[in-house]
Amino acid sequence: MKAFPVLLAAAALSACASSPSREYYEFQPKIANPSAIIAADIGFNQLAQQKGQWTAFRETAAKDAIMFVPQPTLALEWLKGKADPAVLLKWQPHKAVMSCDGKTGVTTGAWERADGAVGYFTTVWQFVEKNARGDGEWKWALHHADTLTVPRAPKEMIETKVASCKGRASATFATRPQGATIKTGYSGDQSLRYNYIVQPNGARSIEVTYWNGATTETAIMDQVAPQ
Repeated sequence: MKAFPVLLAAAALSACASSPSREYYEFQPKIANPSAIIAADIGFNQLAQQKGQWTAFRETAAKDAIMFVPQPTLALEWLKGKADPAVLLKWQPHKAVMSCDGKTGVTTGAWERADGAVGYFTTVWQFVEKNARGDGEWKWALHHADTLTVPRAPKEMIETKVASCKGRASATFATRPQGATIKTGYSGDQSLRYNYIVQPNGARSIEVTYWNGATTETAIMDQVAPQ
């Protein structure tokens, strides 16, 4: 995997309404900054190089974070006491998508292992506030990955998308296939949605959509074969 420059650009977004209600105020964006989750993902990778893969996963996971092994599993339970792999894993984000309120984002990109294996990943990030001033940190809430026979080619710059603050996306729900496990998650303002469907045989799909001001667009669609 070749190195490539990282574009870290902040997108300043105005509030959606001039006089919002008290209930809706917490969802108004100040700055939706995709570079924040790009930096979180890069830091995640650096931590894995320094401390070990599963150690990094444990230290950066949200309390209810989900991994697929291959069925959806609470990450901290699965990672508890798990020894770090001896074979080094590295990854790089290629795309970042962020909600209008700047509190939820998704990164996707490529990974490579020291033994020559390659693949891709998608990670959902949530900003976890620590106090009333809004201080906090990014934690990953969902992570999935799969192998590839040919590595994903890196782009010259990381692609970024920010959901629109114009209007408001309505909640939608996917149909549950028979026997499958399905879950849909939203950003607080519903401008970003992530959905997974996992079949009993381990096959799964992960879809990430965002509101463009008029309709919902798919930003990421991953399909994993039966395990």
